[in-house]
Amino acid sequence: MYKTEAQEVNGKFLYYAFIAGGNQILSNQADLNSINVFPVDDKDTGTNLASTVRSVIDTITPSNSYKKTVNNIAEAALVGARGNSGVILAQFLHGLNLETQNKHAITLTDFAESVKKSVPYMYESVANPVEGTMLTVIKEWSEFLNSQKEAIHDFRRVMIDSIDVLEKSLAETTLKLKTLKKTGFVDAGAKGFVLFIKGVTDFIINRDIRSLKNKSQESVSLVHSEDVTSGEITHRFCTEAIMKNITVNKSLLGEILGKSGDSVVIAGSESICRIHLHTNHPAELFHQLKDIGTITYQKADDMIRQQEIITKRKWSIALVTDSTCDLSRELIDFYQINVVPINLNFGDNHYLDKLTIQPGQFYELLDSCKESPKTSQINEQAFTNLYSHLASHYDAIIALHLTGHFSGTFANSVKAGERIQKEFNKPVHVIDSKNLSGALGLLVLKTARLIESGNPLESIVKSVEADVAEAKIFVSVRNLKYMIKGGRVSRPKGFIASLLGLNPVISMNENGKSVLFGKTFSQRASLKKIYAHIEKISRGRIIWNYILLHADNPQGAKESEERMLQITGKKPVSVVDISPVIGIHAGNGAIGISLLFDK
Repeated sequence: MYKTEAQEVNGKFLYYAFIAGGNQILSNQADLNSINVFPVDDKDTGTNLASTVRSVIDTITPSNSYKKTVNNIAEAALVGARGNSGVILAQFLHGLNLETQNKHAITLTDFAESVKKSVPYMYESVANPVEGTMLTVIKEWSEFLNSQKEAIHDFRRVMIDSIDVLEKSLAETTLKLKTLKKTGFVDAGAKGFVLFIKGVTDFIINRDIRSLKNKSQESVSLVHSEDVTSGEITHRFCTEAIMKNITVNKSLLGEILGKSGDSVVIAGSESICRIHLHTNHPAELFHQLKDIGTITYQKADDMIRQQEIITKRKWSIALVTDSTCDLSRELIDFYQINVVPINLNFGDNHYLDKLTIQPGQFYELLDSCKESPKTSQINEQAFTNLYSHLASHYDAIIALHLTGHFSGTFANSVKAGERIQKEFNKPVHVIDSKNLSGALGLLVLKTARLIESGNPLESIVKSVEADVAEAKIFVSVRNLKYMIKGGRVSRPKGFIASLLGLNPVISMNENGKSVLFGKTFSQRASLKKIYAHIEKISRGRIIWNYILLHADNPQGAKESEERMLQITGKKPVSVVDISPVIGIHAGNGAIGISLLFDK
């Protein structure tokens, strides 16, 4: 571990020291969340730091080389960083890696100098650096290390002595920031760093590798605070991304981000960096960013929805769906529905369906991009994070998803629900809608209204599961171009069909599989076929509600609305742009009609 006990540290020692420090953050998430009031009083600093260190602990493996280990730590932190504090910590580690010589082991002098040289990286990453935060505490800790590097060559002694310096610096954050002075709190990010170094120091003293290995293998859910401000949030989405091969310098990138929001932090380099900001328009921002680099990852947390979950819950049952659910934003917001976005890729650029890419932008790219866009399922961890947050505040969770035959999203939601149900001892019901788009939207809306009416949980679940068979969707595709491009129709068959001028009608069967309902020689004819079928299946039955869908075709939707009003005697509950992940195959100009019958 040491070349000599007091003088040099190698990669394995650094690896276990990081795990020890990370475990302290993981164990103290709730406390850090509770004191988080700066820069935004959203009580998530503990959660964000925990996510950042968890990424490192789950990713890296021991190596004897110090340089290789610090490089692996820095890369994993950059990928997993969340929030202001997490991105700043990642940037500190990025600087530590760049300023560490390629050595198998390092001395205290080497370490102190690399820490000192890492401090400017942090300050440069923040658009408006403020003293009295994590930045100040790390800077003052660095100054102490460098004051000791020549006089004392014992890592153990210096690290132990540095705790007093950290504690003093942390206490002074309360006096340096007006926001902290009002509350009497210390800075949450700074406290997270102090806890991290305390964990490192405890390992230096005790070197209990066995217990560290056991703890590092534990699967720790993210913790969310019960206490959060009910004040106004000026920028709705806490937005982050990983970008590669940026064609502008970081200074210009910072200016672009600054025009879109606040709380801007940029970690990493032009070759790969992680950005963080708060903005109201993530889709507009990423539509601009795609032209200056490759976006390999995006996140956009809805801080207003998070605030509602904690302080403004309307009901005791949480409702979750995925972004293939086509329902108006007004209904989603009114019923506080939690929508998890499907991943969408145009070439190497990554987007979040309906969140960081809107339908208009999607169809522009669909026509201009040579490659067909690809979708990927929502992973289990995304659901685990959301469900742990919801279970901290609600009595139960109901989730409805697109058909399990189209995606592993439903299966991943089930796994996450089972885990959170065990951890929190609260019911989590995950339902396969065996449908998608507007049909899923109607099932979600029906569930929301049952919750609103105060129905018992088991009664709601039983009713919705029975409703699945009553949900229908019919989509008139304007042409086969996009279905051929996306691989849903083979090129030879598509070529023949195109020559014949065929326009297919797509529907879903009772098992959740797509079926060809019919084919005609024009979209107008296919819509007539849909209307006739709806009239036929509606005889003697009551349509609870219906939704009209269109793929960048508002005029077509308006005409369909007039015809459906004649058939049903009622207006649609929503007229919406069809989800981009559905539009991949339906293509520009498609028209869809979804219905839900009363049982």
